[in-house]
Amino acid sequence: MKKVVLECINVSKKIKNKTILNNINLKLYEQDILGFIGPNGAGKTTTMKVILSLCNYKEGYISICGYDIKNDYEKAISKVGAMIENPDLYTYLTGYQNLYLAAKIYNINKDRIEEVIKLLGLDRRIHDKVSKYSLGMKQRLGLAISILHKPKLLILDEPTNGLDPEAIKKLRYILKRISKQENMSILISSHNLSELETICNKACIIRNGTILSYYNLNNNKYTNNYIIEVSHTNINNIINDYKKIDKHHIKVKTNKKNIPKIINKLVKNNISIYKIIEERNSLEDIYLKITRGNTID
Repeated sequence: MKKVVLECINVSKKIKNKTILNNINLKLYEQDILGFIGPNGAGKTTTMKVILSLCNYKEGYISICGYDIKNDYEKAISKVGAMIENPDLYTYLTGYQNLYLAAKIYNINKDRIEEVIKLLGLDRRIHDKVSKYSLGMKQRLGLAISILHKPKLLILDEPTNGLDPEAIKKLRYILKRISKQENMSILISSHNLSELETICNKACIIRNGTILSYYNLNNNKYTNNYIIEVSHTNINNIINDYKKIDKHHIKVKTNKKNIPKIINKLVKNNISIYKIIEERNSLEDIYLKITRGNTID
């Protein structure tokens, strides 16, 4: 059974009687990648800062690898790497020099520095000055510094902001790889929902400081709706529970095991079938339906 890496129980925060976080409950297991999504001002960054003890919280309990962040702060925070907003780098130094300075703080040897350089794909430019790096390279260097000490939990706030598609693709690949190779859990916020969907196995939707939904993307991607392309849609009394989309497409709500029966009925009635697609709930669909107060089909 996978171990719990991060647990937040009923965490609340107020500023001048205004509720910023309201009973936040989160749980990440080993190698979980949780997408933390919500509109601007929803409480994503505040939650991350509370977990990192960068700001206080009024009520609740937070533990990292079983250590209470209030009572065992040093042990808890030693298990965490983080990059909140843009990485803080010495641009007049080389990438390697930035890593070396961070390694000195953690008392980490050069072998680990080299390991992280390769893991993040920084080999070619590591001895160039950071001032010459692209934004994507700076993000990767910031990530490298964040994981030098082999944290169990990595917290990333909007790491894809400002990145071009190629840099985002590289970052996606790197995050999935370090989660597996380093046995690391990742809490990541972003407004790029389609990108998060390719990275994360879970998603948490927050609005006005309240978590609206905690969603397992691996188990809940499909809707039990099927789009069927047919020769014509005059199929009254042939099948039940369908919706006409246009003159060549229908939507059928059914279990997968019933699809062969539906195909058989259509064929027997001389209706040709050209394509069947299992309709999928994208993370964007889920987000919009939940934040608008609707249910997922």
